[in-house]
Amino acid sequence: MDAQASIDLLYWRNVKQSGAVFSSVLLLLFSLTQFSVVSVGAYLALAALSATISFRIYKSVLQAVQKTDEGHPFKAYLEMEIALSQDQISKYADKVLLYTNTCMKELRRLFLVQDLVDSLKFAVLMWLLTYVGALFNGLTLLILGEYLHLTFSFCFQAQIDQYVGLIRTQVNSVVGK
Repeated sequence: MDAQASIDLLYWRNVKQSGAVFSSVLLLLFSLTQFSVVSVGAYLALAALSATISFRIYKSVLQAVQKTDEGHPFKAYLEMEIALSQDQISKYADKVLLYTNTCMKELRRLFLVQDLVDSLKFAVLMWLLTYVGALFNGLTLLILGEYLHLTFSFCFQAQIDQYVGLIRTQVNSVVGK
C-alpha cells in the first residue's frame, strides 16, 4: 500500500473501504481487550484457514461437477513473488536506523538534562501519563483514539489537511528529503 492509498484510507475518501478497515481494526482491538493476543491470533488464523479451505473445496467440487479444468483457485497468489530485495531491505533498515538514532539522541538529551526546561516538560508528561495509564489500559486508549480520529476527520477535514501538510514539510526538512 503506498502513501496516497493510506491517506485516502485515513481520510475516508472511499467510505466502504475505510469503513471495512476501521471496523475490522476496532473489532480486533475490542477482541484484544477481552482475550489474550495469542488467542486472538490463533482465532484469526483459524478463521482465515477455514475460509481458504472451504473456498478450495468449493472450487474443487464445482470443477468436478462442471467437468472444467480451471486449476487451483489460489494459483496466481501462490506463484506471486513475495521476497524483499536487498535494496528494499537496505532502504527500510536505513530509515529505521535514522529514526532509532534520532529517538535515542532525544531521549539521552531529555534524561541527562541537557536542557532543564525540556526535561521538566518531559517529566510532567510522564507524570500525566501515569494517571492516564491508571484509568485506561493501552487498548482502550487505542479504541478511544480511533473513535476520536474518525470523529475529527469528519468534522475538521480541511483544518486537518492544512496541519498535516505543515507537519509533512517540517518532517521533510528535518529528515532532509
